[in-house]
Amino acid sequence: MQTSVLYDRQVYDPQALLDHLSQLTQEEFAPRAAQYDQTASFPAKNFETLFDAGLHAPAVPIKYGGLGLGHNSDILTLWMMTRELAKVDLAFTRCWEGHTNIQVLLTANANEAQKQRWFEGIVQRGEKWAGWSGEPLSKVPGQTTGIGTTVKVVEGGYIVDGCKVFATGADGLQWAILFVSTAGTGAVRHNDGPAHSVLMLACDLSDPSVSFDSTWWKPIGMRGSVSYRVQFDHTFIPKENLIGYPGQYLLEEWQTRFTPQYGAAFLGAAEGAYGYALAHIKKQGREQDAYVQHRIAKSTMNIETMDLWLRKVALLWETGQHQQAKEAGNRFRYLSEKLALETLEHCTRMCGARAMIQPSPLERIYRDLSFYTLHDNCDRVLASIGQEILGQESDRAFFNSSQK
Repeated sequence: MQTSVLYDRQVYDPQALLDHLSQLTQEEFAPRAAQYDQTASFPAKNFETLFDAGLHAPAVPIKYGGLGLGHNSDILTLWMMTRELAKVDLAFTRCWEGHTNIQVLLTANANEAQKQRWFEGIVQRGEKWAGWSGEPLSKVPGQTTGIGTTVKVVEGGYIVDGCKVFATGADGLQWAILFVSTAGTGAVRHNDGPAHSVLMLACDLSDPSVSFDSTWWKPIGMRGSVSYRVQFDHTFIPKENLIGYPGQYLLEEWQTRFTPQYGAAFLGAAEGAYGYALAHIKKQGREQDAYVQHRIAKSTMNIETMDLWLRKVALLWETGQHQQAKEAGNRFRYLSEKLALETLEHCTRMCGARAMIQPSPLERIYRDLSFYTLHDNCDRVLASIGQEILGQESDRAFFNSSQK
């Protein structure tokens, strides 16, 4: 068991945990970030560091050897960990988000046998997880083949065929929860069938029928998240790997629990840009520049605003105010994108063109944050918030404009 005494959930100090993570972030993760970005490679060493520090299983329940962080206990500390990592490497943070989100999902929805089996792998062996949906049905210019999976119920389990994209972590992981639909392609985010058609299947990625295409992943940013195209060639998933009941992810709006993680990551990236900009202007002795003062003031207030919203959403979840938490979480998601990008703009204007040339960390933050904020359509996020305020039906989970 790798969990250190410092992080015994019965006695641990959240601030001590975050302080230790901050030290690891600056001393180990920050120096590796540029290399992972340049080589577009999975941040394996970072996960090894987390495992050795006892921080690899933050959302695994205490009884299974984790820290037990979750929406009913101390979700703020989990989100603050995400925020800390995002200050230096947003792509690594994306892999971390997926890994910890799955721990939360398994804690709530897996049966006892599944928990014992999979949590042992996470806690004892440092196994890494993600959740993959990634089946956009609309095509982009130049795209000649479709994307999507089919799942067939067979004796003893399920057969999955087809492909997904944005498979974060790819071959750097050991397990992935596949969101698939018995009604056809589209998975969960683009599902056109009934909610109960969506299944959560745990896939052992050592299965030779699972393969990855790294040539698909040539993005402007978030390169180290290695979100490849993944192919399933008649992949068998045993029935004991079905998590929860059919449709549970949609019917219980599980995505709303994970939406604030994006906001925490955007906030951390904004703080990373802000820290660089502050050091930059002090190095140049420009503290008396009125325009710098304006941009520093705006950036500071943006970060403070995001921090207040993060804490508000966490408190709502922790105190059992689930409906209000879902509403506030989506508002935080929208505001954090806008305020983080605005802060990034202030920082680049303060620092100038030289700060946008490698190896400046601001150049990488600019690419990563610009790309990552496109994960959801902010216009649709805002529309769904407006629909809710007006008492209209809305999709709180995926912000789709058409309702089933």
